[in-house]
Amino acid sequence: MTTRPLVLIVGAGVSGLTTAVRLAERKLGVRVRIRAEQEPWASSSAAAGAIWDPIYAKHARVEHWASRSYAVFSELARSGFPGVRVIDGVEASRVPIPTPGWALDLPGYRDCRPAELPVGFASGWRYTAPIIDMPPYLSELQARLTAAGGELIFGERLGGLGDAFADAAIVINCSGVGARELVPDPEVQPIRGQLVAVRNPGLREFFAEHTDELGEMTYFLPQGDVLLLGGSAEKGEAEPLADTQIAAAIVRRCVEIFPVIGGADILGHRTGIRPWRSEVRLEHEDLGDRHLVHNYGHGGAGVSLSWGCADDVADLVQGILEGDA
Repeated sequence: MTTRPLVLIVGAGVSGLTTAVRLAERKLGVRVRIRAEQEPWASSSAAAGAIWDPIYAKHARVEHWASRSYAVFSELARSGFPGVRVIDGVEASRVPIPTPGWALDLPGYRDCRPAELPVGFASGWRYTAPIIDMPPYLSELQARLTAAGGELIFGERLGGLGDAFADAAIVINCSGVGARELVPDPEVQPIRGQLVAVRNPGLREFFAEHTDELGEMTYFLPQGDVLLLGGSAEKGEAEPLADTQIAAAIVRRCVEIFPVIGGADILGHRTGIRPWRSEVRLEHEDLGDRHLVHNYGHGGAGVSLSWGCADDVADLVQGILEGDA
């Protein structure tokens, strides 16, 4: 009996889990295993506000990856997949700008009328977007992987990607900010993000401030009875520790724009580390008898690109197995 070859995914955040699910369900004749130091519920992905919005990632295929992910999330929402909603909302800028091209063909798109914009905002557009409540979503994604025959090993810290080849000849690097040390790739920079969870006073639409770069922006994301308030971006901060002053500033900015949020009970704080890179790295390294596929550097768009990137990784792995890569 021939043993099926093993494909090892390093990392159990949204990129690692989604990639593993795609590989396991494509039935390529391989075993799929995740190795990660932390379980999905403890990853930075679990702390994400996770509205579909691809603007903070750079790569020639970003729009393709984002479009593919939008389609998958929409189907998951229709099927009742835990944590996935598709809702209406507004994205707005404090300076006059044209609507970005990626928004023009989205369901529900139209430019905002001036009266629809909050005080202090000069332009904006409405559209319908997936919003994902990450803890239940990641849990169900993990269950889906297990149901497809995937394996998960947690609590092991790799000294480098070379260690992963002790288990498999094909390794998928979905290590997020960990790629800085594992590859090593000094271009990867940690950016700490923080959210405040409050009891939802009844808001059913999202609001997101459009900025050119990750920074101090204002947004809120309704997730049923919980409303997530954001946000922040502390470059160079690698410890997921909540800062009370940043939290207070987030709440203050949200209340200034939408006073109904004032007085809402604070339920908790979420912090995570975004793996910023000047460009997403999704590529195959042919090492002869070994193969390394990178899938990291998504910055603040890991969820938004997750299914599209997973499809590309699965295509690369299929090419490797068939001898075409």
